Amino acid sequence: MSIDDDTQWLEWVTKQFESIAGEDKEIDLEEFKTALKVKESFFAERFFALFDSDGSGTISLDELFKALNLLIHGDETDKLRFLFQVYDVDAIPINSSEAAAARAVQVHAGFWICSGSIDPDELRTVLKSCLKESAISLPEEKLDDLTLALFESADKDNSGSITFEELREELERFPEVMENLTISAANWLKPPTVERKSHTPRYLTPAYLHNNWSKLLFMGAYLCLNTLLFTWAALRHAPRGGWVMVAKGCGQCLNFNCTFLGVLMLRRCLTWLRATWVAKVFPLDQNVIFHQLVGYVVGALTAVHTSAHVVNFGDQDRPALWEYLFTTRPGIGWVHGSASITGIALQLLVCMMLVCSSAFVRKSGHFEVFYWTHLSYIPIWALLVLHGPHFWKWFVVPGFLFVVEKSIGLVVSRMGGLSIVEINLLPSKVTHLVIKRPQFFHYKPGDYVYLNIPAIAKYEWHPFTISSAPEQQDTIWLHIRSRGQWTNRLYEYFRWPEPLTPVGGGDTGIGMGEGPRLCLSGTLLCCYIDGPYGTPTRRIFTSEHAVLVGAGIGITPFASILQSIMYRMRKQNDPRCGYSWGDTPKQRSCFQVDFIWINRDQKSFEWFVSLLTKLEMDQADEELEGRFLEMHMYMTSALSKNDMKAIGLQMALDLLAKKEKKDSITGLRTRTQPGRPDWSKVFHKMAEENKGKVQVFFCGSPALAKVVKAHCEHFNFRFFKEHF
Repeated sequence: MSIDDDTQWLEWVTKQFESIAGEDKEIDLEEFKTALKVKESFFAERFFALFDSDGSGTISLDELFKALNLLIHGDETDKLRFLFQVYDVDAIPINSSEAAAARAVQVHAGFWICSGSIDPDELRTVLKSCLKESAISLPEEKLDDLTLALFESADKDNSGSITFEELREELERFPEVMENLTISAANWLKPPTVERKSHTPRYLTPAYLHNNWSKLLFMGAYLCLNTLLFTWAALRHAPRGGWVMVAKGCGQCLNFNCTFLGVLMLRRCLTWLRATWVAKVFPLDQNVIFHQLVGYVVGALTAVHTSAHVVNFGDQDRPALWEYLFTTRPGIGWVHGSASITGIALQLLVCMMLVCSSAFVRKSGHFEVFYWTHLSYIPIWALLVLHGPHFWKWFVVPGFLFVVEKSIGLVVSRMGGLSIVEINLLPSKVTHLVIKRPQFFHYKPGDYVYLNIPAIAKYEWHPFTISSAPEQQDTIWLHIRSRGQWTNRLYEYFRWPEPLTPVGGGDTGIGMGEGPRLCLSGTLLCCYIDGPYGTPTRRIFTSEHAVLVGAGIGITPFASILQSIMYRMRKQNDPRCGYSWGDTPKQRSCFQVDFIWINRDQKSFEWFVSLLTKLEMDQADEELEGRFLEMHMYMTSALSKNDMKAIGLQMALDLLAKKEKKDSITGLRTRTQPGRPDWSKVFHKMAEENKGKVQVFFCGSPALAKVVKAHCEHFNFRFFKEHF
């Protein structure tokens, strides 16, 4: 590290020290715990004792500098010796005057009387604390197995204890860990890194242009069309003055945009178009995003259109401004001079829809506000017909298609109400609904439906991805995470046992998650579905190398796809059914699938663990060259191997997984990785494999979507995201 970097680091540590130290300019144990944000007091106390070189019960700035210099800038031996003392639980601190007379270990600051070895009980204590730090819950028997696996591997001479040299030898098997070994909780003591910004804006990079050409082409055409419409209408009214030109130009654009808003929501038409060449030219998968964008454009055009008319009215001598705005006396408009009155009503309705459609309202548990106010599109279209003399010409064809779609949806959804035959209450407040499948209900893997349950809310419809495979004939599945008012009411409705009866064992299909299983007693609960509607995931079966990235409950579309893959594999391998999925890569183009599932906690993996287990079993039966599915599991609450509070646990989990041929956290053969994926490494590996053109399909939080999309652009991967 350079002198300038060292000076910057010292200044930063001093600043952070002053922010947490008390008036005595010393850090006590409680302040130390608060600063490090350590969950388990074991590690906080061990680190504090090692930092407190003079045994005063507090840490001075000088002691902090010395300890952190070791952890952040020290060599591998320094860090390893510190780690050894953390694990050597029976180590006792002594002062410097006693050091010469006792066997001691020096760690840059102070001395410790150590046993010089780690026995099984000490290792078990450390691993138990590691589990708590990583928010992993395992039975005591499994903790014993982890302790035994790590101890047997490290105790090379079978002496019954692990020495410093034996620990060093064991850790040398993980060179990438030793290079970065530190305390992740001490990141607050590192100076913030300044990201180097590229001189070229992201939106002008070749990678972005290549991956978003259809969207950019569409946006360019949309902008040009609006410009032409505005110019044409404005020039036609040039003799009437500038404000009239602005008002008429905006009005003509509103004719188009208010109609286009409805076109973007023709879900059945868009689902059909996804199977045609149109999907390769137009960004149909982003119809919801464009709908939101056009909505804001309508809001802006409405405001300018109204303002221009008001200013123009104010310039007139007669009638008065209030008569222009609130009466029909001026005779403006093609239906009894109602243009001003309908215009004010339209302005209010559009403003209300924009406010209630904001992300703050939709994602703050008030989806119902968004839902009911959004139905204002019906009076808005009616008022537009009365307000503008030419709007109906724009609206007649799209409006007809919209009415047809809504009529079909209403008829299909109400034809013999469906029934919920089983409910599974899963961890993290996820409700798994098993619904009787309609006779003529056909869908593709990853499709979604709108669900209405009158017992929860009579008039509310909410979109959910179908998590079962189309090959499952009798039922369809929906996995619903409790987030808003409606989903929470759904979970609470089924949580109470009075109207429900527990169900015994058995399997209703592939991939049932673990959790309380309940069936409805007496009258089955009625529900209605509208759909199915297509999503970008329909492209998966035409991909060469598909990467499925699901975050949390975002796995649901991929659960349907993975189940469908399993059914197809079983049919392909069954000589009696005469089914052929494709004998060559050209016939079965999707010959490589990487499935990445990211969860915050351990419980969430239980949602689809049965499905994933069966997928692994089916893959194990295939020849090595016939295996095309690779799974990657990540648990973000678990600390990485580079962290001193987790390295022992992760080593033990690796060793036990190799021994038992399964992961201790999920029970799968695939080892669950701690922390978040290193997307650069993950995608670099996939690019090097060169198994075809990579297409990444994502379902999860918008924040993570931005991260994944940025990496996809860097590696020139196509990126598709679920939008509802």
